[in-house]
Amino acid sequence: MKNRVQKFGKFLSAMVMPNIGALIAFGFLAALFIDTGWIPNEGFNSMVGPMLTYLIPILIASTGGRMIGGDRGRVVGAIAVIGAIMSNTSITMLMAAMVMGPLAGFCIKKFDEAMDGRMPAGFEMLINNFSAGIIGMILAMAGYVVIGPVMSGILQVLSAGVNVLVQNELLPLVAVFIEPAKVLFLNNAINHGIFTPIATAQAAETGKSIMYMLEPNPGPGLGVLLAYMFFCKDKATKDSAPGAVIIHLLGGIHEIYFPYILMNPLVIIAPIAGNIATIFWFNMTGCGLVGPASPGSIIAYMMMTPGPDMFKVLVGVALSAGISFAAASVLVKMAGGRSLEDARKEVAAMKAQSKGQAVPGTIEKSEQIRKIIFACDAGMGSSAMGATKFRNRIKANRPDISVSNTSVDNIPSDCDIAVVQTTLADRARKSAPRAQLITIGNFLADPALDALYVQLTTGDAPAAPAGENTDIVIPDVPVKRQVIIKEGIHLGQKPVTKEEAIQAAGQMLVKLGYVDESYIDAMQERERLVSTYIGMGVAIPHGTTQAKGTVKKTGIVCFQYPEGVDFGAEKAQLVFGIAGIGDEHLDLLSKLCTLLEDPALLETLKTTGDVEWVLSQLS
Repeated sequence: MKNRVQKFGKFLSAMVMPNIGALIAFGFLAALFIDTGWIPNEGFNSMVGPMLTYLIPILIASTGGRMIGGDRGRVVGAIAVIGAIMSNTSITMLMAAMVMGPLAGFCIKKFDEAMDGRMPAGFEMLINNFSAGIIGMILAMAGYVVIGPVMSGILQVLSAGVNVLVQNELLPLVAVFIEPAKVLFLNNAINHGIFTPIATAQAAETGKSIMYMLEPNPGPGLGVLLAYMFFCKDKATKDSAPGAVIIHLLGGIHEIYFPYILMNPLVIIAPIAGNIATIFWFNMTGCGLVGPASPGSIIAYMMMTPGPDMFKVLVGVALSAGISFAAASVLVKMAGGRSLEDARKEVAAMKAQSKGQAVPGTIEKSEQIRKIIFACDAGMGSSAMGATKFRNRIKANRPDISVSNTSVDNIPSDCDIAVVQTTLADRARKSAPRAQLITIGNFLADPALDALYVQLTTGDAPAAPAGENTDIVIPDVPVKRQVIIKEGIHLGQKPVTKEEAIQAAGQMLVKLGYVDESYIDAMQERERLVSTYIGMGVAIPHGTTQAKGTVKKTGIVCFQYPEGVDFGAEKAQLVFGIAGIGDEHLDLLSKLCTLLEDPALLETLKTTGDVEWVLSQLS
């Protein structure tokens, strides 16, 4: 249940958090230039309303649409939310945006899945553009008639409930849920998924909202860290606390104090008590922020505070820190507790779960994995072969898993596992932060791939010993059209350097009319970025992603070097130069994977002088 709540909360907050900058911009404009602001200005004030009414909901809806349906989902989400906005422009439609965006992404995704492989050639752009426009229009109409009014009613009910809590001085009780939820990494879900939409609606009416203040207040966590700093018996933990204080208070990284609470769970009483007292103070004095304080540092907190409330807010933060410190000091003195390192490991595991990622050091449950992406720099050669081989390897046991390839900068957001070369790991993490990352040396034979295969097919059984025959049967894959010809096969070549071998392959691609001359430089550049050696004596040099525009038609050339060409620590006897448009070259690479499964056939391919036999094997 906790994991499901974390996953849902993470999804909600993921729509809001990338757009926090827009909320902060709105908050600053409101604080400075509205009629009651620090420096009222009629012109600048005119931006406040449209930014809140239109810009922020559209940004949130487009983000939600992109999370589900990619770039097309982003566009349709932005169209769809306009209907909800126009159904009632007096209410900020953030909650409606959180519904319309994912709904739009889901609809366009399902349409694309239904049309996959069914679009008439030459009509792709026409169908894509009209489908996005029509689906967006229908959803906008539905938003205006149904979703907008429904979400307006829900927001009014929630706002009324908050008002009841405020009027009856019961709002401080929410701290009983906020502080434990933070330690469980539900903080972003609560703050940006629930509090921010309510707070934004209140700020639009009154210029500020106490709801912005409930979760990011740095005072309660500061009190806990100070207690460990002065009274902890363990020297290592005590020495680590001062640094944590700086990171928490000035950096706004509240996760830094979570391990200190998990060391002695009873300490959670301290931040609860501190936050209850502070919320009571803020409620009594009428404090509020003009926008979200993100991250929750004292700097961000005070920057979002209206001028007249500055002193009262500082008193509130100090009050929460003082009460939390007093309560935590007693508990820290009494408790023995676990080690800080164990607590940090638990925090790392909980944080991974909250983001929908695998726990560090573990692999996701195999039954939850549905999409595996092999990614290389250009998404053209090595990743295509790796994906083909692995897809054929697991399809008998796991036909439910989709295995495909792409460039490392375009890994889809719904990817469960991304398989990349070690040197591309950082780029892969930026491209697919939610995916489980598996780094490998080469795409054809790597222990990490063997371990993944065993995990996917048998759960937690140990991987097969290195070199053991797994009796994988890979059927022949028909080639759609001839992409390798006799003139492109050159056998018995003398040993050369890696650069010379790539140059020869590139020049042959040019000579046969597959690419422009500039493609050769792109092949050399690709090799400098990441090696195109894929294992088992095979290299597949090809151009970078940026060079795809220089490809005239799909073609592959083959150079055989019986004595081998040095590709770093390995030698390649077979060098396949590749130029691909779309996926026309993938069938031949799939065929090559089939050949690589037969050691005897592969060895013959590396040494034969019969061009006709090689052509027949690759055709």
